[in-house]
Amino acid sequence: MHADVSFLLCACFLSTGALQTCSQARSKRETTRKEREARKPGSTLLMRSPDVTKAPFTKSEQLLKLDDHDFTMRPGFGGAAIPVGVDVQLESLDTISEVDMDFTITLYLRHYWKDERLSFPSNTNQSMTFDSRLVKKIWVPDTFFVHSKRSFIHDTTTENVMLRVQPDGKVLYSLRVTVTAMCNMDLSHFPLDTQTCSLEIESYAYTDDDLMLYWKRGNKSLQTDEKISLSQFLIQEFHTTTKLAFYSSTGWYNRLYINFTLRRHIFFFLLQTYFPATLMVMLSWVSFWIDRRAVPARVPLGITTVLTMSTIITGVNASMPRVSYIKAVDIYLWVSFVFVFLSVIEYAAVNYLSTLQERKIQSSRHLPCSCGMTHPGQMMMSSSYSDMDMMTTGNYGMSEVNMDKQEQFLVQLVLNNEQGTQRPDVTSKSSLLIDTHAIDKYSRVIFPGAYSLFNIIYWSIYLQ
Repeated sequence: MHADVSFLLCACFLSTGALQTCSQARSKRETTRKEREARKPGSTLLMRSPDVTKAPFTKSEQLLKLDDHDFTMRPGFGGAAIPVGVDVQLESLDTISEVDMDFTITLYLRHYWKDERLSFPSNTNQSMTFDSRLVKKIWVPDTFFVHSKRSFIHDTTTENVMLRVQPDGKVLYSLRVTVTAMCNMDLSHFPLDTQTCSLEIESYAYTDDDLMLYWKRGNKSLQTDEKISLSQFLIQEFHTTTKLAFYSSTGWYNRLYINFTLRRHIFFFLLQTYFPATLMVMLSWVSFWIDRRAVPARVPLGITTVLTMSTIITGVNASMPRVSYIKAVDIYLWVSFVFVFLSVIEYAAVNYLSTLQERKIQSSRHLPCSCGMTHPGQMMMSSSYSDMDMMTTGNYGMSEVNMDKQEQFLVQLVLNNEQGTQRPDVTSKSSLLIDTHAIDKYSRVIFPGAYSLFNIIYWSIYLQ
């Protein structure tokens, strides 16, 4: 009985081994058949070279041995400072704001360092690339932008972060970020100014004893796109520098600088500010050629130019920060405003002196005989000859030169009459009885000449 049971067990064991052998042989034949089909021309099966980094059932965490190390500590903790190289590629320089004293820039920030804890075996020496999910599990440099107001990492369609690890542990960490940083501008030469702004990169926690930031390829570490341009500025120069920054409570830190120099385009401000102001000044000179008795023509012209200059000054200052110093555009506008205002004051002086002169002539009761004169009626003025009579008796039909001569002649007659009576205050009164047309004549030359001299001095100083 026992012999029969033993025989049956042996038979079952042999049959099971035979089935496993047949199954292995069948699997081997199937694999061989697929390989042959893959070698055929036009086969749809793709054969890839084997690589342990892409072997099945191998997780990246297991390959990098993330569970075997404490990545909250920097590489080489307790030893020398870890060198971290940095390079930057500028994508765009978006805005420059004089009101907020800042600029906005978009760039690709790349870090290079070596962490032996991330080394892994590879037959082909190929690197592995990861996204932001693995970045949160390993150590990365804690760089930040000094004096930044706002910054963010782009996340469309996914977070724009890339991590690339070499088999020997060398790491490339790249991210796409937009930064709005402060820029201290000197607007004393605005809008003929040149501004220099800096983007500063620094480690937040690690001093120079633990982390050494440096430009990976010197000044070539900064790459720019040739298409970068601004509407108001001309980008003159980009360059990089490195300095040490000291904080009294924490110590010394490596700080990287991206410096760029911007020169403002002047053409926009010439059209919007300088040309209108110059035309208003020139328009105010037109009153010097208008008859001094045409009050309704000269007064509105002067008031209009003054109000227009006030509007231009207000519009310029509305778009500028409230700085405590004088800007170049302020000097030009306020000097232009003074010239316009002086043209109004000039007419007030002309009108006042003309009134004094006419009253002096009309107050003369005893004028000398005009015998022998061709037109004594046109040259003599009675005491009842009012200003309205002068406006309606046809004086505008006479030439201005003849009227000047007649007034000068009458003034001379009055002076001679007063000298004959030996009045004691002849000298003081005669100083007021002048040809008031001379003020307009001198203004026609003095005002344009002085304003032209001011423009020569102004542009020679600020265009240097």
